[in-house]
Amino acid sequence: MNRNRISPATADAITRAAEKLRAGQLVGMPTETVYGLAADATNGEAIARIYEAKNRPRFNPLIAHVSDLEMARQLVVFTPEAERLATAFWPGPLTLVLPRRPDCPVSELASAGLDTLAVRCPGHAVARSLIAATGRPLVAPSANPSGAISPTTAQHVADGLGNRVDIILDGGACSVGLESTVIGFDGETPLLLRKGGIGRQEIEAVAGRLGSPAPDAPKASPGMLASHYAPAASLRINAKSPRSGEVYLGFGPDWPADLNLSPTGRLDEAAANLFAYLRRLDASGARAIAVAPIPDKGLGEAINDRLRRAAAPRDLS
Repeated sequence: MNRNRISPATADAITRAAEKLRAGQLVGMPTETVYGLAADATNGEAIARIYEAKNRPRFNPLIAHVSDLEMARQLVVFTPEAERLATAFWPGPLTLVLPRRPDCPVSELASAGLDTLAVRCPGHAVARSLIAATGRPLVAPSANPSGAISPTTAQHVADGLGNRVDIILDGGACSVGLESTVIGFDGETPLLLRKGGIGRQEIEAVAGRLGSPAPDAPKASPGMLASHYAPAASLRINAKSPRSGEVYLGFGPDWPADLNLSPTGRLDEAAANLFAYLRRLDASGARAIAVAPIPDKGLGEAINDRLRRAAAPRDLS
C-alpha cells in the first residue's frame, strides 16, 4: 500500500519535505485541485526526475507554484489584466501564462524552452506552507503515472508512484478535484487555454470576454498539445560528428563538442540542459547545430521527441 511514504502534513513534516525539495528530491504535495508531484522549479535535474517518475512522454510546459503574488512577480511580467485576475482568484485554481522575467530563476525545462511561464498560487494552505518553507517556486504536475487518473488523495499518489516519490504530505482529499483553469494573453486579450476549476463566466466577470488561442500558437501550458523551442539555426540530430559550418552539441564522454548535454552520459542532466544549451548555441550566431545521438530510452525518449520537433520544418511545428 506504500503507506510508509505518507505523512500527515504537520509543521515538522513540511520542514522535512522542504529539505528534500531543496536537495533535488520529489514530494507529493496536496493542492485544492489534485495532488502534485513537486520539485524545486529552479533545479532542472529535479524537474527531469518528474518526467522520469511519471513516465511523461514529452517535455510539456509545467506550472510554477508560488506562495503569493510577490513570489510570482519575481518570475514573470504581470500586465494589468493579469494583476486583476490574480487579485480576484489567488490563492485558487487559476493558472496564468505570462512572459518570463529576464532573471527568472525557474529552469527552462519547466517552460519547455518557451519565453513564457505558467504560474499559480494554490488555494491549499499546506501547498503554500511547503513553498514558503522551501523558499523557491515548485513545479507540481499531477502526481500520477502519465495517462492515469489524477490523484485526489495521498493514498492515490502512493498507489500510483510508490517509491518514486520521497514523501507524500497528506493534506486530505482535494476540495476541487479538477485541474486549474489556465489563462494566457494575446496582448491585452485573455485567452482560455485550459478549462478547469474556475468557470468561464466567473473569469469573464473580472476580465471580460475570453478569446481562444490560434490553432498554430505555442502550446504554453499543461493540458494542451506539446510545443517546443525551435532554434533559429537549422538542427541535425543523431549526428556522430559535425559537418563543416556546424556547431556540435554532444552527449557523453566520447563526443568532443562545443557544448555537452552531459559529459558523463546522464539523461537527467541532459534533459536539464537541453533548452538552455540550444539557446546558448543559437545565441552564439551559429547557422547550423548538430546534436549527438541520445539513447532512446527513459528520459532519452522525451529528449529525442523534443529534438525531432525542433528539427522539423517550421510549418509542422
